[in-house]
Amino acid sequence: MTLTHIQERVTPTERVAVRCVDSDVHPVPRRGVLQEYIPEPIRSKYFMNHRVGELIYYDAPDYAHAYAMRVDTFPDDGEFACTDPDLALRQAIMEAGADIAVLEPVHSYCRTTEATAALTYAHNAWQAEHWLDGKNNWHERWRGSICVAIEDPDGAAREIEKWAEHPYMVQVLIKAEPKPAWGDPKYDPVWAAATKHDITVSCHLGRGVFDTLPIPPVGYPSYNHDFMVSYSLLAANQVMSLIFDGVFDRYPTLRIVFVEHAFNWILPLMWRMDAIYEARKSWMDIKRKPSEYVKDHIKFTTQPLDYPEDKTELLRAFEWMECEKILLFSSDYPHWTYDDPRWLVKHLPEHAREAVMFRNGLETYKLPATVPALEGQMRVF
Repeated sequence: MTLTHIQERVTPTERVAVRCVDSDVHPVPRRGVLQEYIPEPIRSKYFMNHRVGELIYYDAPDYAHAYAMRVDTFPDDGEFACTDPDLALRQAIMEAGADIAVLEPVHSYCRTTEATAALTYAHNAWQAEHWLDGKNNWHERWRGSICVAIEDPDGAAREIEKWAEHPYMVQVLIKAEPKPAWGDPKYDPVWAAATKHDITVSCHLGRGVFDTLPIPPVGYPSYNHDFMVSYSLLAANQVMSLIFDGVFDRYPTLRIVFVEHAFNWILPLMWRMDAIYEARKSWMDIKRKPSEYVKDHIKFTTQPLDYPEDKTELLRAFEWMECEKILLFSSDYPHWTYDDPRWLVKHLPEHAREAVMFRNGLETYKLPATVPALEGQMRVF
């Protein structure tokens, strides 16, 4: 890659092997841009009196100063963090060493399904024109997400059909909060469309509102950190529903990724589900141990990486859960909780590093094994 490649945005002909796939980078629309992609009449009826593309309440330590973002990810033009694809390229790809990054736009919930669907679909057109186009993805490092409102399964299926053949869309992105649980047959159109196109379905944690707000059995949490723990409970419920309600038996090629729901809880959950299955298998319709469904169909992203003071305990947990089968590296760029791949790889068991850092990502998202070479890019390992 030369200066000419950068200035003229020409894809280099030389290619290098992919050694790091980042499964969680959050692009943000510039102020006012997303409204252009929301169709009428819902644009005027619902969104023109609401702020679009603004961030939700989040009581991070630096929220009042940087809205829970790395302060260096705000571009010089005064826009929000990760609104500039070139700055994101420099920080997440060139300096940190990710070879491919999966974009996961974070949208808020609306009070009506119609409005939520319109907002998600607007994000798809925006990604295609502002991040995945020839001007901003000349280096072929960005991959997009087909955002859908799972509470509208038929509309979600149509949106998947619309975007599944886009060369840089690699997953369907949903939320876990809408009810009922995913095992309900009402969601079958979503799973059918995803498996038809052999595309992964990912669920990024969201901050629901109204009846989509995650509520633990004991009632509303008091603080944001209570909510963060409750999201693992929500993901655990969806895992159990997918397995025990037979979704993976109905759709044996379905792939699910849980993004930012943590992952260390899955080990005891697999133990518990397997014990229940052994005691009650004659009453169940599923065909094998629940832990086998997890390892064959479900992945979890590494961020947030919760680890004890004694790092050897983390390594033992990685071994027990067979992390090389179920984990995908993620950085959560541009958040303040960002995990640098050069840091995270050191905490993985040596035999699992390639699987977690890039091989699982290549397989899960059906990515190419090589990308155009960018001169000066950091290599993770």
